[in-house]
Amino acid sequence: MPTRRHFLASSAAAPVALSQVKPNDKIRIALIGAGGMGSGDVQSALSTGQAELAAVADIYDGRLTRAKEIWGAQILTTRDYRELLAKKDIDAVIIGTPDHWHARIAIDAMNAGKDVYVEKPMVQKVADGHLVIDAAKKANRILQVGSQRVSSVIYDKARQVLASGAIGELNLVEAWWDRNSALGAWQYSIPPDASPANIDWDRYLGSAPKRAFEPVRLFRWRNYQDYGTGVAGDLFVHLFSGLHFITGAHGPERVFATGGLRYWKDGRDVPDVMMGIYDYPAQNNMPAFNLALRVNFVNGAGETSGFRFVGSEGIMTVGSTVTLSKVTRESEPGHTIGTFPKRVREEFLKDYSGKYPPQTPTAAAMQPQGEETFRAPRGYNDHYDHHANFLAAVRSRKPVVEDALFGLRAAGPALLSNRSYFEKKTFTWNAQTCEAKG
Repeated sequence: MPTRRHFLASSAAAPVALSQVKPNDKIRIALIGAGGMGSGDVQSALSTGQAELAAVADIYDGRLTRAKEIWGAQILTTRDYRELLAKKDIDAVIIGTPDHWHARIAIDAMNAGKDVYVEKPMVQKVADGHLVIDAAKKANRILQVGSQRVSSVIYDKARQVLASGAIGELNLVEAWWDRNSALGAWQYSIPPDASPANIDWDRYLGSAPKRAFEPVRLFRWRNYQDYGTGVAGDLFVHLFSGLHFITGAHGPERVFATGGLRYWKDGRDVPDVMMGIYDYPAQNNMPAFNLALRVNFVNGAGETSGFRFVGSEGIMTVGSTVTLSKVTRESEPGHTIGTFPKRVREEFLKDYSGKYPPQTPTAAAMQPQGEETFRAPRGYNDHYDHHANFLAAVRSRKPVVEDALFGLRAAGPALLSNRSYFEKKTFTWNAQTCEAKG
């Protein structure tokens, strides 16, 4: 068994030959971190018919057993992800580990010649994002972050509607993700057999602070700053990704967040209610606008999420559908002359009537008002599309939308939201250089 120091060391081995996928071969993938999200990612990838699972790494033996139950006894299973990276017949990896392992494993995988699908947020710390970007460039590897909205036909439709000018000039965006359940608040089940015998606790801790075995900190890792990124890293980053895809924006220039621990007082050290305010400058043919984000794990109405894009001529709501709401603006500005003297009122009305002569109402002159809704086909699954896009890029070597730079531009404002909340400060963010100031 390698020591913790050895395990945490950067991949400094000799370069590995880049894997190549023949046109008719399935892409051989390995899963690193076989929790709920990682396992779901594998199922989505396999459902495309373009991939086959070769190996699984996890620090809990029970998940390795379950992997063989689901995908067959032939797959390689191991506690040490580096064993998978050393196999030349593995083309790509899916990283579904807790957040504090994302950057290290992604960099090691790309240095080993593997393409990478890494769950969001791409990194736990902004500085690590630059290391991931550099590694992807140097190794010439495909890296895609796992926020599926950038591959969704719904979000693509929203992007087209906004670009068409249908809501006029954008000035405000509201985004939210509310929940009201134990599982939605990260109260994931803890296996009754969890013990130091079947969990490699030291390997799990990695770069996190050293502490005694405590399974709740593994199976409910999102509750703790040591391993996760809280509300912002789990859900704000999804909303940033969707927003950046729809608008073409690279990120805000100012970040402020607040909130609190209101209900789920279960030992977690991150809030269960969080709100953020963000100033977006004019960029990429998009005017300046303000963004308001909200995540609430104590919403008595249940789970709901979406966007409202508010423009000068209408509102676009994006969720499971895209809905365009418009009310035609009156052609006349109207007036408020009731307090003017009679002479001034008559003079004003004479001039006003010349500019806006009375119109005779006609059926032809009536303008449509109300809503127009766009729906995806029944049963549509954007997870499928996101994995299909990744696998297509592995085969073609063409860039993906949600690459390492996109991933850091989405993760950065989310991670700064956490800093703003805990430090009670406003931060500035340079979306071009992905650097923060407080």
